[in-house]
Amino acid sequence: MQTLKIKVLGAFMSLLAAGALLSADTIETKSGARLVGTVKAVSGGSIVLETDYAGPITIKQSEVVKIDTEKPLVIRLAGGTTMAGTVTAGRDGKITINGKDGTISTTVDKVATTWAPGQTDPAVLQLMRRWHYEATFDISGKTGNSEQLGYGGGAKATLAGPEDTLVFYSDFSYQRTNGVKSEDRLRLGVDYSSYLSELVTWYARDEGGFDNVKDIGFYNVAAAGFGYDFIKNLPLQKLTGRGGLSYRFEDYGSASSDDVRSAGLDLGLAHHYRFQNAVMNNSVTYVPAFEDFSNFRAIHDSNLEFPLSGAWKFRVGVNNDYTSQPSPGVEKLDTTYYGKFVLNWE
Repeated sequence: MQTLKIKVLGAFMSLLAAGALLSADTIETKSGARLVGTVKAVSGGSIVLETDYAGPITIKQSEVVKIDTEKPLVIRLAGGTTMAGTVTAGRDGKITINGKDGTISTTVDKVATTWAPGQTDPAVLQLMRRWHYEATFDISGKTGNSEQLGYGGGAKATLAGPEDTLVFYSDFSYQRTNGVKSEDRLRLGVDYSSYLSELVTWYARDEGGFDNVKDIGFYNVAAAGFGYDFIKNLPLQKLTGRGGLSYRFEDYGSASSDDVRSAGLDLGLAHHYRFQNAVMNNSVTYVPAFEDFSNFRAIHDSNLEFPLSGAWKFRVGVNNDYTSQPSPGVEKLDTTYYGKFVLNWE
């Protein structure tokens, strides 16, 4: 009796496993490997397969000879033909797309891209301007030989398309050390750039705020000029240089410091590089005054961003803020090492 129960249970589990296989998508490669999961996308010569055993895996499309899908996909072929349906495999790399209005026979290598029904063609998305949002926050504290409490945050909204980019940004930080204010600053800005040619852009930007620890009650830098992409290999890497004219205003609280009101240059360099499991960003800006080139402000920021879970990331970096002619008793260089939690969404 016990043996019969075991056999029945084994048969039931086998039926469940077979049902799971029948409801899954399958991919077979030239080497004979058979992969089971859900086809998420075909794009750029790669196929992304979501699996229960290894998460999403990417397979070279040129190595695939068979595709079978259980649920329909919207498929665009290399010649431009688009059809929604399931895919069944044939011989020698041939596939059949089974739609409501008929079938199309083609080969795996002719599939240009796929997307889920109800979604937008990725090629159309690339031509659309879309909003991307980011929020950051951090908090730090210390007790014992010294008392310290600090917190900060920021927000960024980016409207990006293939021809132009508009960015609104803000951030703040506050810190007290042994009862004395050691950081108290706010920054708000907007930056717009538009391509004139494949590598050349024009830009306009404006940034304002205050830094009470550096005795700057209010500052503003307005600038416009041109940019050039020395390296443009997105999404892997981009290196952009900027050069233009600026107007710099700084209102100091100390009567012994002269306020800055001067036209000047606006020079900058921005670098973005995507590693397999991290993203690196570097930026430098240099704004000297025409009336006195020894009076300038330079800001450098470098950071690495690591994925955590879903839309969450963690950013660690260093920021250097140099003012060549600060108020009396204020250091020229402020260096900040930071770690921030980052939330991205669209």
